[in-house]
Parts: sequence; C-alpha cells; structure tokens
Amino acid sequence: METEKVKCLIVGSGPAGYTAAIYTSRANLSPVLYEGIQPGGQLTITTEVENFPGYPDGVTGPELMENMRKQALRFGTDIRRGIVTSTDFSRNPYKVIVDGKTEIEAETIIVATGATAKYLGLPDEQKYAGMGVSACATCDGFFYRKKVVAVVGGGDTACEEALYLSGLAKRVYLIVRKPYLRASKVMQERVFSTENITVLFEHNTVGLFGENGVEGAHLVKRMGEADEEKVDIAIDGFFLAIGHKPNSDVFKPWLDTDEVGYIKTVPGTPKTNVPGIFAAGDVADPTYRQAITAAASGCKAAIEAERYLLGQ
Repeated sequence: METEKVKCLIVGSGPAGYTAAIYTSRANLSPVLYEGIQPGGQLTITTEVENFPGYPDGVTGPELMENMRKQALRFGTDIRRGIVTSTDFSRNPYKVIVDGKTEIEAETIIVATGATAKYLGLPDEQKYAGMGVSACATCDGFFYRKKVVAVVGGGDTACEEALYLSGLAKRVYLIVRKPYLRASKVMQERVFSTENITVLFEHNTVGLFGENGVEGAHLVKRMGEADEEKVDIAIDGFFLAIGHKPNSDVFKPWLDTDEVGYIKTVPGTPKTNVPGIFAAGDVADPTYRQAITAAASGCKAAIEAERYLLGQ
C-alpha cells in the first residue's frame, strides 16, 4: 500500500471542510482534502439558500458549495475524491486509509464529515426532494409562509421545528407514530398551546402526492390495528424531524462521541480528545446544523490546526 505524508488532512467537503481548506491553505499548511461520500455535503441537495450572509438574492446550495470549492482551490488546496475507510490515531503522525488502498500519514487532521438526515425511506421522499420535502425547517421554512406544512417526529427536534414553522405557516401538522410525544414536558406544553399546530397521534406517513411538488400526504391512523384508517391531508411542505446520523463511525475507535455519534469537542473549541485532531461542522454539532455555523467551526479548526503545528 502506498503511503503519503501530509501536514494537514481535511476529511469532508461541506461548508466546514471547504472553509477549513481556505484557512489552512492561506496559512501555507498545504492541506489535502478528501471530499467523501457526498462532495459538497448536504447543501448540494438544497435548492435555495437565503440565509447565508453575502447573498442578498439567495443562492442555490450547489452554487454556494461550488464557490467555496473554487475558493479553496484558488489558494492551493489539493482536493481529491475518496472515502476514509479506516483510521489509526494511536500516535502522531496519524494514519488514515482512503478507499481501502491509499495510506495518508498526517500531522494534523480536521474531521468535517457532516451528518445525514434520517428519512422514512419512502420513494416519494426522493421524488419530491427540493419540491416540498425538507429535513431542515430553519433552512427552508421561509418558503412556506402562509402555507400548510407537516412535520414528522415526536421528539424535541420535531417540536422545535413545528414551533418554528408555526410562526411562518398558516397551519402545521405534527405527525407522530406513537400515542404520545417523546419531547420534554416544556416542549410538549408549547406545542399544545400553539393554536395553529395540530398533533396527529398514531399516524404513519405512507406516501406523498402532488403534480409539480408536494400537495398532500397519505397517512394511516392506528396502522395494523382493527380500526386502522386511511387519512389524506393537504399540505405544501413535508419536513422530516426524526433525527440525524453523524458520519463518525470510522473515527469512533479513537474519538469520543456522544450516544448518538456526534464527536465530542472541548466546549467552545474544535479540539477532540486526541491532540492535533479537530472536528468541525455537523459531525460535532447536534444543536445548530447550519451552513454558517459549520463554516465558522471550519475556520476555528483551521486556526487550531495551525497553532498545533506551530507548537510541535
């Protein structure tokens, strides 16, 4: 197996990875960036981005990511296709295997592999991606002002999304599989006291329908029971809020994670439990999950990587 030595390795290519690349390149760290499973990250499947500073008229997700990529290339980042398949962080230089065949030895590593939104697994979710189906109310809620939307989920995240959307949409349906909410009591009380949120307990989504986008959802109430009932609701937007899976599995033997899989960092910094390895973006952020916060954490990780190398 061929081995290559690099000063700074960046794993992942969303806003965090590309921002880290811009900063480390400008600091003459000659970073090598592997784009991972989804080059450009989650934003490449987002149509309009209207909340990223500097784009007064909005920008498409793919265009925003392509701009960041070009900026990283301009300063000399070595951007490559490839997926990290195994790691050895037992000592420095740290070892990473890419695609099972290339070994990289890196003095410092920035992990920016992101998180993947969980979906129900319905074919219609793919069919209407970017046409009414979203996994981020904060990103896309603005497009549903005065419209009717549905949120799937029963935890704190689902309740937060429903409450956020209730300030924009005319009506919000909260579709819950179980006969109760898993969310905290405070969140439950807020949902139940919000007039334009309707909670549909014991409902499963089995499909979506619409001509040029989502116009409604096919639901089944009390699925599998004797009194099972088919229900259709008219909606303009369908939001998934059943959680995210951080793309951290390959790093778990070495890096501390929480019970979900988010990489733990020293509060207020991108530092992990292994000196010289930093985590940025959604892989270490269970709270905000925004392009701008990911970019900011990529900047922090790059600055910390430079400081680490100076101290070696």
